[in-house]
Amino acid sequence: MKTVKVFSTPTCPYCHMAKAYLKDKKISFEDIDVSADQNEAHAMVERSGEMGVPQLWIGDQIVIGFNKPVIDELLGI
Repeated sequence: MKTVKVFSTPTCPYCHMAKAYLKDKKISFEDIDVSADQNEAHAMVERSGEMGVPQLWIGDQIVIGFNKPVIDELLGI
């Protein structure tokens, strides 16, 4: 099983949708609130080159936004 990290903020509706989708599919993930952790926010931007959330890091792949087809493909669901 690939590790999944979700970089999000509490006010982002797409972040909530992405996390709800993963929970519905019974995919465990680490939720990282970049509004509360500046170190994680910096690391997110440094690795992806993007400031937008949600960002889903699935294994060594990065998905910007709530892109179900790509998420499904990377997770094999």
